[in-house]
Amino acid sequence: MAWFERIRMKSKIKWAALGGLVLSFASIMVHLFLAKSSATLVQYGAVTAFTEDLNHIGNPSSKICDLVTVARLLNATLVIPEIQESTQSKGISSKFKSFSYLYDEEHFITALASDVIIVRNLPSNLKEGRKRKQYPIFRPKSSSSPKYYLHEVLPKLKNAKVIGLILADGGCLQSILPSSLIEYQRIRCRVAFHALHFRAEIIEVAHQMVERQVLRGSGQPYLAYHPGLKRDTLAYHGCAELFQDVHTELIQYRRAQMIKQGIIKEGLSVDSYARKGNGSCPLMPEEVGLLLRAMSYPPRTRIYLAGSETFGGQRVLIPLRAMYANLVDRTSLCSKQELANIIGPENQLPEDSFEFPPTKNPSPNGLRDQAHRLLWDALDYIVSVEADAYFPGFDNDGSGWPDFSSLVMGHRLYKMASSRTYRPDRKYLTELFNSTSDHLYHPPRNWTLTVREHLNKSTAEDGVVREFQQLKPKSFLSHPLPECSCTTVKSADLQKGSKLQILYRGQDECPQELEQSLKTVGSQEINVDDIETQEDETETDLPESDENSEADTVPSVEQDEEMDPND
Repeated sequence: MAWFERIRMKSKIKWAALGGLVLSFASIMVHLFLAKSSATLVQYGAVTAFTEDLNHIGNPSSKICDLVTVARLLNATLVIPEIQESTQSKGISSKFKSFSYLYDEEHFITALASDVIIVRNLPSNLKEGRKRKQYPIFRPKSSSSPKYYLHEVLPKLKNAKVIGLILADGGCLQSILPSSLIEYQRIRCRVAFHALHFRAEIIEVAHQMVERQVLRGSGQPYLAYHPGLKRDTLAYHGCAELFQDVHTELIQYRRAQMIKQGIIKEGLSVDSYARKGNGSCPLMPEEVGLLLRAMSYPPRTRIYLAGSETFGGQRVLIPLRAMYANLVDRTSLCSKQELANIIGPENQLPEDSFEFPPTKNPSPNGLRDQAHRLLWDALDYIVSVEADAYFPGFDNDGSGWPDFSSLVMGHRLYKMASSRTYRPDRKYLTELFNSTSDHLYHPPRNWTLTVREHLNKSTAEDGVVREFQQLKPKSFLSHPLPECSCTTVKSADLQKGSKLQILYRGQDECPQELEQSLKTVGSQEINVDDIETQEDETETDLPESDENSEADTVPSVEQDEEMDPND
């Protein structure tokens, strides 16, 4: 009850600002859903860029942020990106297409007007050359350095006037930039948290969802939970054996595809239980329910289930629903008409015939479902960022592409650094579960206290610093500190010796040059030599994590008597 009473007062204050918050929510979502993107750069007198498509395994938001930053780096004009899920599908509404399927296109262009020129289409005199594939094409890695663009891409762009960029995994620019390019990190912040707005129909429905009586409408707080049980995630990390029968086969089939595509460099068969033990696999919904019980969340706690896909379906959610009956998702919060308003008018498609294993190329219905998932994840993203507490069943710990939870956690850190965001160490928690496997529903009291200590620490400095060390090198938007918010950090906010000083490296406030308008970026001359000399610093700048510094220890089951979880 203490948690509910504390949150109730906060929620009333936060509710008053909800309208403004929702309208400013970034669409970091594109990070999550675009695995393959292509951009084209054109030159008018200055250099110009346009983006063709963004694909499903990665994340549109991060790719778009990187593309804007690269366009600024090359003094290029950016052509509005196309979202592959919406361009490939012929069955979605013609009312919304490409970038505007998710985002407010006009706001995106206007918000970045002082940073980079953005146009909706390629000039007519250049469109024909694009169709004939006359322009140079580059396939940059997600961690490409500024030097790559300045030395490899820019000369071709100046010569050909137009180039193409194809993005296959995540973004197209290294997460941590050299100190001479700090302003370009700030552009990433501006894109993610201010320029990318979901279109009005999405925001309206998300707002209505939060207002429902079963969430915050009655003045009660709610917790958002994303299981992270996506087929691609499970296949990538080798978690197939945690499921049964056809589910294991489906995961292995997808893993084989990813190996063939070069996404995975390992073999097909791996020890899933060993992967689970080292924290590579998501926590199962049953485990999350037990952790919430250990944290003393009462059975009537309102929990929002996020995620357009929960692999395993309702079956894997049964144990969690048994513990927390007030588990809701978008389908229980929204009417069919409200969801139809987001989708727009669509033509009916013929039903698919069942095939196993699934065909390599998605059916028309499959392509449309992929596009719809972007919309559902956008709703879930807004509701998750706004939640009073957030619990990830899985978040990217520095391996693979950015995922839904890591981006939500980064956004919550940017918007509300003090928000209750759990950052569980899955490896440590798996050890805890193994230590009391015979008493999961009635664990010893010291086990419960250990869980509480770990999860409470994860919401505070310990969790933020751990996330900084693991996530930031791979995904800037998963941990946008200090670049995105250092101007708000004052000396009084940091206690002497605080672990948060690791993030700011002893710098309590942003240097004066960071407080200047981003308009100054456009007039800056880029010194390639400065980039080359400072770029190497980024590899050694981050504090190293000490594997032996973990204070948590797994308790022995025999150390204490069993505890009634309802106490």
